[in-house]
Order: sequence, then C-alpha cells, then structure tokens
Amino acid sequence: MLATFQDWAVNFQRKIIHVDMDAFYASVEQRDDPALRGQPVVVAWRGARSVVCAASYEARQYGVRSAMPALRAERLCPQAIFVPPDFSRYKAVSQQIRAIFRQYTPLVEPLSLDEAYLDVSHSPCCGGIATEMARSIREQIFATTGLTASAGIAPNKFIAKIASDWRKPNGQFVVPPGRVEAFLTDLPVARIPGVGKVMQARLQRLQVSTVGELRSLPLAQLEAEFGSWGRRLHERARGIDERAVEPFSPVQSISSEDTFAEDLRLEQLEPPIIEQAARTWAARGKTERVPHTVVLKLKTADFRILTRSFSPETPPASQAVLTEIALALRERVNLPADTRYRLVGVGLSGFQDPAPMAVQGELFASPGER
Repeated sequence: MLATFQDWAVNFQRKIIHVDMDAFYASVEQRDDPALRGQPVVVAWRGARSVVCAASYEARQYGVRSAMPALRAERLCPQAIFVPPDFSRYKAVSQQIRAIFRQYTPLVEPLSLDEAYLDVSHSPCCGGIATEMARSIREQIFATTGLTASAGIAPNKFIAKIASDWRKPNGQFVVPPGRVEAFLTDLPVARIPGVGKVMQARLQRLQVSTVGELRSLPLAQLEAEFGSWGRRLHERARGIDERAVEPFSPVQSISSEDTFAEDLRLEQLEPPIIEQAARTWAARGKTERVPHTVVLKLKTADFRILTRSFSPETPPASQAVLTEIALALRERVNLPADTRYRLVGVGLSGFQDPAPMAVQGELFASPGER
C-alpha cells in the first residue's frame, strides 16, 4: 500500500479536468428568456410530487437546491419563478459542450448533461498545460453557448471534482500534486463521495469530522470498522484515486435512497417513497438512455436489505408512473406487520439506448407510403 499521495503520484502523473456547468438548466432558461435574467428561477413542475431539477444562483440565495421538494422550494422563496424542465433543449446544449471537450482530448467521461471528466495528460493543446486548457474550454463554452462553466484541475478525478466547486460560478481552481494532502486536510469528511449522514455519524463516534482526522486512523482500524469501504476511506484521505477516465461508460442504473431519523413501519413509507422517486426521476433527466425496470429497496431495522423490482411492458415515461410502480412494489413486501424499516430507496435500471423508431419506420415503409 502506498503511504502518501506523493508516492502514488510518482507512478501516476495524470492531468484531470472536471468541468461543471453553472446552474445548467436554470442558466439555459435565463439565456433563452431575457425576462428570467437576474430572477430566482426554479426548474421544476409545481405539485406535491415534484422535485427541483435546478435553481438559479438568485434562487439559491434563499436556500433552494436541486433535488429539493418543489413545495419546500416554494416556501423558501415565494417569489421564485417556476419553469418546467425542457430536457430536449438541455441535451442539445450538452451535445455542443461535449463537442468542445473532444477538441481537447478523446478521453471524456460525461457524468450527466452538465458535467464531465477530461483526461488531458497527453493532450498537446495549450502547450500541454492543463490549467490553460481548462480556461480555454470555459471560454469556448461561453462563446458557443452563452453559458458559464467552472473547472477543477488535479491529478485525479476525486480531487478534480472537489476543486471544480471551489470557485463557482464561472471560475476554476487547480490542486497541484504537491498540494493534494494539504488541500484535503481541513475539508469535512462529507466532501468524500459516499460519506453521507449515516457514515458521518459513525465517523463522528470515532472523533473524525475532517479529512485530516480521518487520515490519522490506521488502515486496520478503518477496515475493522467499515469493511472494504475502510480501504477506500484510507485512500481518499490521502488523495489517492486510481480510477481512469472512462469515455464509454453508459448509464446502467440511477437511484436515490434515504436513511430515516427513526425507524418506520411499512404503511408509513409512502411519503419517503414519493420523495425518493422524485429525486430519481430528476436524475434520470440527465441521461438520454431509457430505463426499463423500477427497483424498490428497503433496509430493515436489523440491517436486512430487501429489493423488489418490476419491468413494465412500456418503460416508465414520467415521474408519476415511476412513483405509482414504486408504491405498488411496497405491496410485495410480506414481512411481519411489526417490522420496522430504517432506509428506503427507489431506482431505475436496465437502461438502454433509445430505439431509433422514426428511422425504422421510414426504412420499412412500403413504396406507396414514402
């Protein structure tokens, strides 16, 4: 096991850029409708089952955030202007942005419509200087789309993603190899991907709240406490991330889950199922691929995990359909009535590329129909 980031970096000299568009959906709406500029814009349908897809920076000043229930966003910012999402328009802009990325490197890994990793380690652009490439990419995005982007430049994906958030909006931040551990030391452990509220609580019991404090724990103790995840924590605390940028990694599944403050009975799960279905559907809007299976995940108070799934004849085409199926899957849980549940999750899986139906229709049309 390599002891430090510097040891690891000797063997892996990479230059990774993480580009993240600024309030992407809301910014597209403000670009296309001048009346929305400078206004608190919330991209979401109104209604009890709706969730915020994006919020402009003006709306964020009131505490509105992505994945928040729309009703809560409305309470936080009564003057917000709600705009229904137009994913076909966002996808078209995203394709323009990805075309810009490919001018700098073929190693582009999109995470969603509005963010991507770029491995520019061997790119000859801008004299091979990653910070100049990031600046050039952001300038080209603005010239082409009228939108701003932020970027993080670092030796790996983990650090680059954190860095891209450092000078938002419309900024960039570089973490050179020699500064990785110092950069991480004072960050809260919540900045490590996968460390949610439950993991934070477990780490707090070990008197760990920052990455630096996590770094002080020996690997053996972390593995004893967290199993295989302990090794991942040990590596991330040192800024080590050996994952390659994967240009071809199509979405296979999307899910959202939440651990309750107190355990609930099965009949009490309808509101959290509705909320997680909304979050999953909002995330589904970030991919062009089509899901075919709905998954309901439950974890009992004694940590037993159950999943129920259903693949309808027609792929789920709306948040309402996803919610309906997820609630129906709850009826297939046949544990004793007094069973308590500590977590619920709703997912979509079985993603496939959309079938080119219109093209096929023209291909097989009879001569008289053409």
